Amino acid sequence: MGVPENRMRRLRTSEMMRRLVREVSVGVDDLVYPLFVRKGRGLKEPIASMAGCYHFSPDTIAHEAAEVAALGIPAILLFGLPETKDEMGSEAWAPDGVVHTAIREIRNVCPDLLIITDVCLCAYTDTGHCGIVTDGKVDNDRTCELLAKMAVSHARAGADIVAPSDMMDGRIGVIRQALEAEGFEDKAIMSYAAKYASAFYGPFRDVADSAPTFGDRRTYQMDPANSDEAMREIALDVEEGADIIMVKPALCFLDVVYRARQEFDLPLAAYFVSGEYMMLHAAAKAGLLDLEQAMMESLTSLKRAGADILITYFAKDAAKRLK
Repeated sequence: MGVPENRMRRLRTSEMMRRLVREVSVGVDDLVYPLFVRKGRGLKEPIASMAGCYHFSPDTIAHEAAEVAALGIPAILLFGLPETKDEMGSEAWAPDGVVHTAIREIRNVCPDLLIITDVCLCAYTDTGHCGIVTDGKVDNDRTCELLAKMAVSHARAGADIVAPSDMMDGRIGVIRQALEAEGFEDKAIMSYAAKYASAFYGPFRDVADSAPTFGDRRTYQMDPANSDEAMREIALDVEEGADIIMVKPALCFLDVVYRARQEFDLPLAAYFVSGEYMMLHAAAKAGLLDLEQAMMESLTSLKRAGADILITYFAKDAAKRLK
């Protein structure tokens, strides 16, 4: 047997060689760090179901945001936990709401950090559903009106990007029109365009106290078996005025990320969700893998599939590794 004419291993002989020919790389500029804020002062409470994550009050979240900015991470994604819940989710757009207060606190400390806000009613309604419930069903069109109200209130407080995660039909168009009518034409919309009804949201629902009190979200979030449908969902959101599109979850839907990259010429985000995050932590705790290597391999897979923006609870750890 003769020697091989092509030796692929020549380009793997050292770390410097591998870096030189690497096709895809993760950078700090790709990262978005999700944060959870609730009413109070001086709060930084560890979250038992999500390792390394905390519930912050608006004052302490500003200090955390400063640490994020110092690492070079360009953006955070804010989730609010209200003091009270009601049928309408009315704290979601209250001017003194927890997210609104946090935005102002963060802006005072980090004027250049991009603030993205999650726009959804699930944490604010007493049903835990992502919209108003009428006769046992989520009312799509009434919910869109309230989501627009919530998005405008976030923009007024100083958010740079609003991120609707509810999966109501037509909500991007309603939100875009509302932002334009209020003079917020420069505020961007990051649409959770292909959001699946996934088991991997479990830890997040515990953190945000947002599990439905009855039924589930399969009538509005997507069936994990469908990818053609995801392309239709994304196309509608683009047509309605989305500036950034998102696939959520990330690791189990790399094919959807890839298809979205091939079909749409917009910035593409992938959300590395709570269950995926804790899956790696659990495996590492059991001694089954190296957490840092698994983290970077997972994030690289999202970039390889075509994601531009990586929303991940690993953002701070990844930024430290990359620096």
